[in-house]
Amino acid sequence: MPLARVGGAHAEAGIMPTQAHEIDAIQSRVIACRRCPELVAYREEVAREKRRAYRDHEYWGKPVPAFGDPLARVVLVGLAPGAHGSNRTGRMFTGDASGEWLYRALHRAGFASQPVQVDRNDGMRLHDALITAAVRCAPPGNKPTPGERAACLPYLEAELAALHGMRVIVTLGKIADDTVHRIVKRSGSYRSPRAPFKHGAETRITLPGSPAATILASYHPSRQNTNTGVLTEPMLDAIFSRARSLCGARGSAAR
Repeated sequence: MPLARVGGAHAEAGIMPTQAHEIDAIQSRVIACRRCPELVAYREEVAREKRRAYRDHEYWGKPVPAFGDPLARVVLVGLAPGAHGSNRTGRMFTGDASGEWLYRALHRAGFASQPVQVDRNDGMRLHDALITAAVRCAPPGNKPTPGERAACLPYLEAELAALHGMRVIVTLGKIADDTVHRIVKRSGSYRSPRAPFKHGAETRITLPGSPAATILASYHPSRQNTNTGVLTEPMLDAIFSRARSLCGARGSAAR
């Protein structure tokens, strides 16, 4: 299922530039990946055994591709698929509580076509936004190892390089933030000092082939954060309001 046909308004308009094909090609490599034997074994075991509440569901059980608008200016980077969320549904942040929070906020900000996410056939469309992750397979305990994070890094690096109109990278949680900054250190440059990770922190960067962009850090919408009030809906709304402000009008250069 090509990403360009899953996501945004540009795909609906029939615009299929080279960039969209390049993003699709990356997702094909992601889905076929078997680089980490322990993650392969875990994701497939979860898909076989299933959670009782989903025993009638057909689990995806593969690496989860990016989802959204292939010409997005706002890119969201999460941690990794949930074992019974994205590993079940096959779509980023879909099928669990984190996704409920995230898509509601994206809808309120005008980036998502609807507030409710169920599965990859629910009609969700993203406009000017794309969701990806630091790690593409569900890890045990939701804690990927440093080696697993390193093995997945080239996929995210390729996506960011292909998104030539990207203006904002929203990092959802510290691991996502660290991963994006690792890419900047490898292939890009800083236009402002790296901001320590905290909700709302901003760092201006440049990546090859792209205009100036801003890394905008956010706390992850995990239950651990949302149930304890570490992250509230107004705090998440503020992130996407700021992201839209940083983008400006389509076609304008980043300040």
